[in-house]
Amino acid sequence: MVEPVSKRFRLSTLKARSHILTGDPNEESHWVKRAGARAHLRAAGFEDDDFKKPIVTVACPYSNALPCNNKFRLLGDLVVEEIEKRGGKAFLCQTPVVSDGETMGFGGMRYSLISRDWIADCVEIMHEAYSADAVLSLGACDKTVPGVVMPLARLNAIGLFLYGGTILPGHCEGYDKGLDGGSVKEAIGKFGRGIIDIEELHRVERCALPGSGSCGGMFTANTMSSVMAALGIAIPETASAPAVDRANKVTDTKREHCKLVVDALFNLMESKISARDILTRKAFENAVTVVYAVGGSTNSVLHLLALAREAEVELDINDFNKIGERVPLIANLSPHGKYHVADLHEVGGIPIVLKELLDNGFLHGDCLTVTGRTMAENLANTPSLSQLKQDVIFPLSSPVAPAGHHISIIRGNLAPGSAVLKLSGKQFDKPFTGPAVVFDDENEAFKAIMNGKIKHGDAVVIRYVGPKGSPGMPEMLSPGAALVGAGMGKTVPLITDGRFSGASHGIMIGHVTPEAQDGGPIAVINSGDTIKIDFDSKEISLVIPDGELKTRLSAWTPKKRQLRGLLAKYEKLVSSADRGATTY
Repeated sequence: MVEPVSKRFRLSTLKARSHILTGDPNEESHWVKRAGARAHLRAAGFEDDDFKKPIVTVACPYSNALPCNNKFRLLGDLVVEEIEKRGGKAFLCQTPVVSDGETMGFGGMRYSLISRDWIADCVEIMHEAYSADAVLSLGACDKTVPGVVMPLARLNAIGLFLYGGTILPGHCEGYDKGLDGGSVKEAIGKFGRGIIDIEELHRVERCALPGSGSCGGMFTANTMSSVMAALGIAIPETASAPAVDRANKVTDTKREHCKLVVDALFNLMESKISARDILTRKAFENAVTVVYAVGGSTNSVLHLLALAREAEVELDINDFNKIGERVPLIANLSPHGKYHVADLHEVGGIPIVLKELLDNGFLHGDCLTVTGRTMAENLANTPSLSQLKQDVIFPLSSPVAPAGHHISIIRGNLAPGSAVLKLSGKQFDKPFTGPAVVFDDENEAFKAIMNGKIKHGDAVVIRYVGPKGSPGMPEMLSPGAALVGAGMGKTVPLITDGRFSGASHGIMIGHVTPEAQDGGPIAVINSGDTIKIDFDSKEISLVIPDGELKTRLSAWTPKKRQLRGLLAKYEKLVSSADRGATTY
């Protein structure tokens, strides 16, 4: 006589959902019904005992096309192995990956921000289709970091995030500061102005990126890994470690992180701690604080707004001024400083930043994190800055730059919705006033800069590159870096309804809303119009009579384009930049 299935198996307490897929042995009719699914799973390698195990979705945005994520096939295998050692079954979910550094300056860049929401949807599809019990999300290239965490918040899933790691700085004779991807873009600008020759440009190109890992400065990827630690959805010590060693091999530290996060994941499953227990309003306040302290990327504004929307936490663009502008800039990191995130890791990593902020009352220490402990408990044994001899992170009492000199949300008749200003520690004694030089195309702006047609005191405007206008809101790193390379980073603002790379620095004003394609005032600026930027009052103005502006806007018509496929779909769905450019 065959023993009843309900006696042959006991449903694991960690298998909270996946019995829907594999069958509930405590309900014989359901167990019988799921025989077809089990037959397919057996064909994929399942054995009898595997049907009792919890299933973990492993979000693994792998591609061999880019250095940020090209070690993810190995990292994915490592975390799968660790999950199965602990009695789970792992289902890999691979997603698209778009490298900003590789697609910068041509049409491929339109797909970068689009990929963030597409990645989130891919993870949701796999996790929900297979009724998995938890999610372990790997991310590195900047859009993959928010992309793999957004579904955790959306689904209120049990899960956590592991960063793939930063790239090591490049070394090149004659350069005291380590090189990175931004160095190459700035070298292009120097070449255009005759400051360096083609051989020197080629030398920088060959030296800047020595191996795998995300862009090495406090650019978007490293900003977002810092954000995940501040949110509590990542273990703090995993946020800043290099991806590989100088031989381009995955480090022992990163391998150890794979074990660490799997241990934490199983503790979360046992404790039944889910994403929204961690992703609270206080956690988002901590994240915004860290962005300002480390001199993080303006893209963090987009991604934090999107994450908050997924978590159903009230956070709007005005909160960045309220929360962030009291925070001094304390990280001496590229693009504004001389060090890279690998250097930060050498002196203690993101935990020392968190510790300095916590000890001085800038963080909520009572926020729950994926370790099962609070932020304050996680940092209890982290050394304070006074115990360390280093100049990568400055104390809040003597910062790199005082509060109010990094990211500001600004408005005015040119950006009645909002715009995002990035100063990266720069200070200005008086407002900027200068003539607009207007481009409807990024490449035309880049050519003008390279050909010497932009002069000190101009205001470069690049429009129709917003979420709808491009579509896809590409980054303006190429023209911005060309300005810096040409020596105009402190005298020529770049104003756009697009966005900026975390590598961008200078006077950068992006995310202008309403965007040009929506009929915002940026659409009717004429070259030669005077633009005024008041840094103290956070105002950006087109200096023309109100009646003239109304007349221009009433005569404006949107650009007609023939879009197909994903670009057409995205244009119909995407929200404005001040709402995170989300698609639902």
